[in-house]
Amino acid sequence: MLAEVESKNAQLAALYDQIDNLLAASLELDDYVDLGQLRQSVEHPPFDRPDLERPTLPPPPIVAPPEPVYVAPQGAPKGLGGVFGGRKKYAQLVAETEAAHAAEYHEWREQVAEIPASQLRQQQAHEKTEQRRLAELAEARRQYEARCAEREAAVRQVNDDLEELIRGLAYNTEDAVQEYVEIVLDNSVYPEGFPVAHDFRFDSRLRELVLTVTLPGPREVPDVKAYKYVKASDEITASQLSQKEQRERYTNAVAQVALRTLHEIFEADREARIQTIALSVVTNSIDAATGRPKETPLVAVAADRETFTTFDLANIVPLATLKHLNASVSKNPFDLVAVDTSKGVRG
Repeated sequence: MLAEVESKNAQLAALYDQIDNLLAASLELDDYVDLGQLRQSVEHPPFDRPDLERPTLPPPPIVAPPEPVYVAPQGAPKGLGGVFGGRKKYAQLVAETEAAHAAEYHEWREQVAEIPASQLRQQQAHEKTEQRRLAELAEARRQYEARCAEREAAVRQVNDDLEELIRGLAYNTEDAVQEYVEIVLDNSVYPEGFPVAHDFRFDSRLRELVLTVTLPGPREVPDVKAYKYVKASDEITASQLSQKEQRERYTNAVAQVALRTLHEIFEADREARIQTIALSVVTNSIDAATGRPKETPLVAVAADRETFTTFDLANIVPLATLKHLNASVSKNPFDLVAVDTSKGVRG
């Protein structure tokens, strides 16, 4: 339980540190995306049925059994032994031995005669197995090559789309600039406990990006100060952050997200296709009066490239910078006090 408390508190501290340093985290990175490095190449896995590439071993040749050899029985009668019926008994033994040898020899001849037919059957079975292997190999190869072709087509499509995007950017087309901005913002990674979404459109005539950033609501941000283990009840309990701490953290995060977004776009757009950004930072919640979803604007600010890129964002106070930009900033983002956007971002 103590180890779990330690782990929970470490995760909580890491999350709060990330939320408190949303802008600094972005300043450590170069937000420019080199589209040329996004070109893909095909990597095919090895053929998945190498077992089918090995030929079936031919059956071993059938070896004929050794030819039976006649061995005359021993104990032929000599002297008086032959007088008292010995020759007769021996003659009978010889006859029986010869009959047995003849039967054995006959069986051997039949076995030898069967060998060519057996070998033929073995060869036919081997050929049938080999034909089945070759058919399975051909099908496996066909499927493998089809999958390879699909991968090649997919990569070719990705690279063709990328080339089209690069050409579009060269002509500053609206679609190309918007797609590039989408790539840049997709690369902007926020903490898991503070997810952010973007919606935007580029006006090529004005060279302005109109951008809305949607933040999690203040009640969606963790409010636990720390976890502790209570031995008496054998359970883990949590203490809550004060309203002041929650309010300050959320207000600071809102301001940092606004400046971070402006910074990421201007820094990534090295060709200065975007000259101004009209930015709104909003959050979604349930209206207490109507019970229906509502969007609350918390920041509305317009920034031009020439002015904004002169700021040293590593040394600023976010709210002061927004004030310097004549931004409309909620007086109390934590309590969802909206700014007036009835006259647009530049109100």
